[in-house]
Amino acid sequence: RYAAKHALHLADSKEKLYRLFRSQENTLNWTDLDYWSEQLGLDIPLLKLEVDHLIAVHPNVIPFLEFLRRANKAVHLVTNAHGKTLSLKMKKTRLGSYFDTVVSAHDLGLPKEEAAFWGELQKVIRYEPARTMLGEDSEKNLATAGEFGIAHLIFISGSSSALAPQPSSRFPSVHNFGELLPEAEP
Repeated sequence: RYAAKHALHLADSKEKLYRLFRSQENTLNWTDLDYWSEQLGLDIPLLKLEVDHLIAVHPNVIPFLEFLRRANKAVHLVTNAHGKTLSLKMKKTRLGSYFDTVVSAHDLGLPKEEAAFWGELQKVIRYEPARTMLGEDSEKNLATAGEFGIAHLIFISGSSSALAPQPSSRFPSVHNFGELLPEAEP
């Protein structure tokens, strides 16, 4: 759509977009739909709605969340996702009720890639880093959480249904949350 809107060849459009995307990696702009709408001259939230059929709950997420609930664990979703993306995903997946708290990095003004994020998060969610588990598909985010003292860091290697799982060489890895369930669980 960007190529058509700006009368560019597809290859030129891709090159320009990839360069622009890379320039915002590890910042809040990376996931800010309003920022990208302004930068690209496209209604990004509307485009996301057009592909919302691709939004799905990953395997074993619900059994894992139910296991945590039965174990009386506090469960928080902490994401870099923009509020509009998060709203769409929660509506589509109906996972919202499984979480005690949902926090977008945009609410805190820092991306999870910055070590300061985890201190700001602690002001919103009172958690003990030494007793906290973080399942995450970004090694960078796990590293900054580890710098803050979060003790139990798990890399989720199968976070994209479009890509083959790639385990981490730095963190314990699971393909999906089902691998964290006790043997008797589904």
